[in-house]
Amino acid sequence: MPISIGIKSRPAARASSPRCTDVKAVVYDGKEHPVDSKDIAFQIAGREVFKKVMLGAGPVLLEPIYKVTITVPEEYTGDIMGDLNTKRAQVQGMEQRGGKSVITALVPLAEMQRYATDLRSLTQGRGIFSMEFDHYEEVPSHLAQQIIEAHKRERETR
Repeated sequence: MPISIGIKSRPAARASSPRCTDVKAVVYDGKEHPVDSKDIAFQIAGREVFKKVMLGAGPVLLEPIYKVTITVPEEYTGDIMGDLNTKRAQVQGMEQRGGKSVITALVPLAEMQRYATDLRSLTQGRGIFSMEFDHYEEVPSHLAQQIIEAHKRERETR
């Protein structure tokens, strides 16, 4: 169907993300005439309506959140907790196991890109961590605005 082609054409309304999720489009009425209807007209209509609806819907930018488990000697627990606070982490719990602290937190993936190096520096190479995907969460508005503006600048230079 030509309208769905227009909707799926990824219009410029989504300034910062190449992917849009959880969207459903339903066409209630419309007619195609073999004489005066063209595919391109339906594609353009679908694209323009999608742009208008998306801008009015208030789309949000999402980021992946990972469950991180960090195991460190007890003497480094304070340093690790302080570092997690700078990474927008939500500490879920902390327990002691045989002279080691095991800290569990939910952390945005963007904040974990260099964590192996950071952990090694903070614990003199004695800490380990693991992480697994947990869910998506809305990016804080001040960060989302920075990401969108950077993406716009990047697109302008292409």
